Amino acid sequence: MYWKTLAIALLVKYGSSQATTPMLRFSCSQLVVDRLDPLVNPGLIPSPHIHQIVGGNSFNASMDPKTHDLPTLSTCTSCTFSEDFSNYWTAVLYFRARNGTFKRVPQIPSEALVSNGGITVYYIPSMNSSANVTAFKPGFRMLVGDAALQKPGTAHKVCHRCMPASGDNSNINCGSPDAQTLPTGLCAGGIRSVITFPTCWDGKNLDSPDHESHVAYGVGSESNDVGPTGTCPTTHPVVLPQLMYEVMWDTRPFNSKDLWPIDGSQPFFWSTGDETLPESNPLFSKGYTQHGDYVFGWKDDALQRSMDARCSGNTCTVLNNQTDAEAMTCTKAQVVKDNLDGWLPTLPGNVMEL
Repeated sequence: MYWKTLAIALLVKYGSSQATTPMLRFSCSQLVVDRLDPLVNPGLIPSPHIHQIVGGNSFNASMDPKTHDLPTLSTCTSCTFSEDFSNYWTAVLYFRARNGTFKRVPQIPSEALVSNGGITVYYIPSMNSSANVTAFKPGFRMLVGDAALQKPGTAHKVCHRCMPASGDNSNINCGSPDAQTLPTGLCAGGIRSVITFPTCWDGKNLDSPDHESHVAYGVGSESNDVGPTGTCPTTHPVVLPQLMYEVMWDTRPFNSKDLWPIDGSQPFFWSTGDETLPESNPLFSKGYTQHGDYVFGWKDDALQRSMDARCSGNTCTVLNNQTDAEAMTCTKAQVVKDNLDGWLPTLPGNVMEL
């Protein structure tokens, strides 16, 4: 039901005349939760904060784009499509109890999908059926968001939603009632994060020093999609698939005000360490520091084939699927042995005294 309703919602939003909205939407189970970041901190062990990672099992701290070919070096992937060895990762959500200790918030699959936590991934071709969409190239990398952001930002499409118990698919692309800030109340269905990547590429650089400048969001009334009324800027003329992450955080075990701060303030924090702000600061634990990283790793022309075929959902006749059980067996041992399940005096990598 969620998938059908979501497709209808996107049809209404974009005014498509197609019977269904073409979008790959599939699950990627947890590969590993680790304090590594080969994009922003290549080779650094440990990296400053912890991430949850999905995709191909060749993920490591370095991943030099000149030598690291994900489809060749990976022996499995935690994603639905067995030709997708890309890596996708985000920050991790933590709950802080009244006594100041932290506990990692687990992830749950998005409705109608099966996975061991992880991320629901979307690849959406332009809603303009006449637009040519160019799949990402080998070595392509990018990120969205800012792990140091302490104020509202306009350059990134990262948002959160307090989910009702019945689910909510009124908008999946950072539209109302989504917000940059974390919800301030109890969420019966958990908290959803959505991270939406740019759809325009300069056509030359597979990466850039800030991992963002080689891509751009479209301009126009539908600025996060290139069509039918949005366009790419002249500096970034190549239309890319719309890549989007949906992460469901299971905050339900913490849905008791007896566990929350006495003053009722919001108790959730990203692994980036946004709790280092004093509680008197109005930006304290607002949630601005969530972010998403992407390293392309589809085998051969598999992604281009799926975009040309305008595949939808988690099946595609031009791609090879693996079972949910097979995807969930693809895991990787932690390199940095942080405690992932217990109560912690500080966040991993954060030495702040409480």
